[in-house]
Amino acid sequence: MKLGDKAQVAILMAVYQGRDYLPAQLESLAGQSLRDWLLIAGDDGSSDGSAVLLADFAARRPKGQVRILPGPRQGAPANFRALLAHVPPQATHVAFCDQDDVWQPDKLARAVAALPGDGPAIWCSRVINCDPALRQMSLSPLPRHAPGFRHALIQNMVQGNTLLMNRAALDLVAAAHAEAGPVVMHDWWIYQLVTGAGGQVIYDPEPSVLYRQHEGNLVGANNRLRSRLGGLRRMLDGTYRDWSRTNLAALRASAHRLTPENRALLGDFARLHGPLPQRIAAMRRGGFFRQGRVSQAALWLAVLLGRS
Repeated sequence: MKLGDKAQVAILMAVYQGRDYLPAQLESLAGQSLRDWLLIAGDDGSSDGSAVLLADFAARRPKGQVRILPGPRQGAPANFRALLAHVPPQATHVAFCDQDDVWQPDKLARAVAALPGDGPAIWCSRVINCDPALRQMSLSPLPRHAPGFRHALIQNMVQGNTLLMNRAALDLVAAAHAEAGPVVMHDWWIYQLVTGAGGQVIYDPEPSVLYRQHEGNLVGANNRLRSRLGGLRRMLDGTYRDWSRTNLAALRASAHRLTPENRALLGDFARLHGPLPQRIAAMRRGGFFRQGRVSQAALWLAVLLGRS
């Protein structure tokens, strides 16, 4: 989209017990250089005053710029997906927003400028990992390989708190939402769906979010040793296999939206759950991969052990 074009971004925020960190995030939205945005917040039954904070913020913004809705009370992925139905028709883009981060002032402007106007496309970026007081700790790692459906089926590289999509991607995701059952994480599912349909993923190496790390994180930073060991444990104990089957079921429900080549890849992905010879053949034929040599070796181990 050209910078001169008119853009309105619908920001979807899933809220639950966010009192401690919500004010800073809301103020970072107010400070965005792209001024035409609408916040649609789903409160999943918070009892800590989060709803009051949202209402106070709404009262200080132009009338109608902030909408507060009841969430489905089924967790963050379901909350985000439920909010898709409330995106107004005039919105040109949709951004996903966590309650406990802080956005860089140019986040929306950078993403909108980078995204094409036609064809499904999503934008995401690196983040700055911070402690609860927003003291900067590290940058998230750069991906070693380009995004694509072969990777999306196996691993997520689209960090949801940076994710923004154009209208064509929203239309695709909204249609698939009506078909899909449960998903592991909304951002991972969107990455799979958009790449599977032949859409673009634009990865910005410049960070756009101060990613606050604290005990309540649903998903923490992925560049710490403990997190990497946790990922290996999930792969070997069968958790990752269960996630794969959940993702497979959701994508099969929308298989008609995928390109013919990617429907074939989805078939090979399903064969990773079969007998050992079938798993090895599907892995080689599909060319599935994870970011990083150690992570790729762990994937092969999971395939050999029947944990893929």
